[in-house]
Amino acid sequence: MIIESKTNYVFLAEGLGHYMPLCMNLIHALNSEGIPVSFLPGTKSKKHVWARDYMPIQLSESTFLRYTYNPDYLKGHEEYIPHYKGIDEDLELNCTCTDIVLDGGNAIKCGHKVIMTDKILMENNARYKRDELMAKLEELFDAEIVLIPWDRHDEYGHADGMVRYIEGDKVLLNNYADFDPYLRKRLLEALTPHFDVEELHYGSSCLSKYSWAYINFLQTEKSIFVPGLRIKEDLLAMEQIQNSYPNHKVIMIDECQNLVNDGGALNCVSWNILTDNQFFKNTQCNAYDRR
Repeated sequence: MIIESKTNYVFLAEGLGHYMPLCMNLIHALNSEGIPVSFLPGTKSKKHVWARDYMPIQLSESTFLRYTYNPDYLKGHEEYIPHYKGIDEDLELNCTCTDIVLDGGNAIKCGHKVIMTDKILMENNARYKRDELMAKLEELFDAEIVLIPWDRHDEYGHADGMVRYIEGDKVLLNNYADFDPYLRKRLLEALTPHFDVEELHYGSSCLSKYSWAYINFLQTEKSIFVPGLRIKEDLLAMEQIQNSYPNHKVIMIDECQNLVNDGGALNCVSWNILTDNQFFKNTQCNAYDRR
């Protein structure tokens, strides 16, 4: 699998332009770090801004896994689901397809393992028994699937707001120590048989309701882009994430408050891959394209 720290190209939904100046800040930062960035075709609607969830998962430099993007939280709101198969075709992606219902934000690639919340079981219980589903997922990813309990405060059931891969056998857990000790205990029970776990911790009695969003950063080969929220936890998050990723340059992207208030952060709105495809570079945008 292609883990996030191997990626060198970023795609954004055009709908991110509805979140100015965040969109400009992120594109400018990517350009400054020499990371090419393009907009996904057919994604001008603000409803299609969450690129991570509907774009396929990269398995190798030339192959992708296209799952069925039909989450339960969008029942009756299908206008939020773009024509993602058409996007894949426009980008000429070589996709393996599955009928398994999945969101890209619920697949944390960790070398030879993939972390998912157990919401994956509920969304597929009409098609697959548990053992059958797990075996199929492990076959598709060619990796062990590690299930963690779904944080029920998050209706989406995504793992990318809970835990992220560092390297080797290390992962970074969100700051559950600050606000949900019971879920933290359950998460550690699920993760520690497989990983060494580092944890974010802000230690505040007046913790912002947005503090969960820092772990939803965008990671590329040499850089990590952390959402800036203009709250006191910003600097603490930057310092701790930098300590966990010493080989990356950690950059804060200002003006992410509105995006986070709408339920996502920088990993949610991006789709990053490893490629040397010149076709993508011909569609590259810069920080001035959205003026």
